[in-house]
Amino acid sequence: MKNETLVIGASTNPNRYSNIAIKRLRGKDLNVRALGLRKGEVLDVIIDDEKLPYKDIDTVTLYLNPNRQVDYYNYIISLKPRRVIFNPGTENMEFVKLLKENNIESEIACTLVLLSTSQY
Repeated sequence: MKNETLVIGASTNPNRYSNIAIKRLRGKDLNVRALGLRKGEVLDVIIDDEKLPYKDIDTVTLYLNPNRQVDYYNYIISLKPRRVIFNPGTENMEFVKLLKENNIESEIACTLVLLSTSQY
C-alpha cells in the first residue's frame, strides 16, 4: 500500500490516544501500520511488536515519550518517511534536528486535531 501512516506507540487500550488515532485514520480510509510494545489488533490494523522494514511510509505519528524515542531514531530515519508527527507529550527537539538533517519533515501537532480539521 502506498502512503501509509505508521503509528508508533500503538496500544489495544481503547482509552489510549494511539488507539483512537488508529480508528480515526482508518475511518478516513487511510492505510495504517502500527508498532507497539505488544502484539494486538485495532479494527483491521495489526499491531506489530518488532521494528519491521515497512515500505511506503509517508507519515510516522509518535505516541512515545522522548526518552523512549531514542531507541527508534535510526529505525524511523531508515523508513524514509515524508514527515514525523510529534503528538502532545512527545515533543523532542533532538529528534527534530536529526530528522531535519535527514531531509524528513517534522510537525509538532496532534494527529487527532489534524484529522478533525482536514489538515492531515
